[in-house]
Amino acid sequence: MSVRVLLVEDDAGVAGALAESLHARGHTVTSVTRGADALNRHREADLVLLDLGLPDLDGFDVLRKVRGVSAVPVIVLTARGDEPSVVRGLWLGADDYLTKPVRLAELLARMDAVLRRAKAGDTAAEDVVRIEDVEIDLAGRRVLVAGHDIGLTTKEFDVLAVLAQRPGTAVSRRQLMEQVWGGAYLAVSRSLDVHLTQLRAKLDRPGLLTTIRGFGYRLGRD
Repeated sequence: MSVRVLLVEDDAGVAGALAESLHARGHTVTSVTRGADALNRHREADLVLLDLGLPDLDGFDVLRKVRGVSAVPVIVLTARGDEPSVVRGLWLGADDYLTKPVRLAELLARMDAVLRRAKAGDTAAEDVVRIEDVEIDLAGRRVLVAGHDIGLTTKEFDVLAVLAQRPGTAVSRRQLMEQVWGGAYLAVSRSLDVHLTQLRAKLDRPGLLTTIRGFGYRLGRD
């Protein structure tokens, strides 16, 4: 199966070798060196291979921003192999995390596994999520309730987008704060509560956004 791969890697030697190997196996590879380019082009890809050490943006920030608007599969491919980095990458929504140097056979196997999971969950990868009369346009960053735009702020939308990518699934407070605020999440717990209160008021759909005591939140009714 041919796959469109977006390779985000600022080391020309590594990028060239990887691209050549993936091309040889029938995949189409687009290579970019900057996080900004990844944010602009991730929608063109079936899978993203993301380095964390980029010249303009931290790779974690790129991952957080991509995951805020898209469910495209992302495999982190980096030299950062310490446990906190691995855990943070997975919390932010990476589908897999590999430490360089990586064996090509393992990378290909991981890519296949991630793409199989993504294919099985295609409904979660849609750019527009509909729950009752609420329509969440992840690409357009707007929310309609009964056909009317409710005018969310940037952070309100970011919070809702994380929940909308997993409708009916419980999302922990920690994961929600990590994906929306990144490394500063420990300082924004109260801010999350405020945004959720505002979200509930604007949605005006009691029971649609529920609190799971001691854990987190869920978008969608039981």
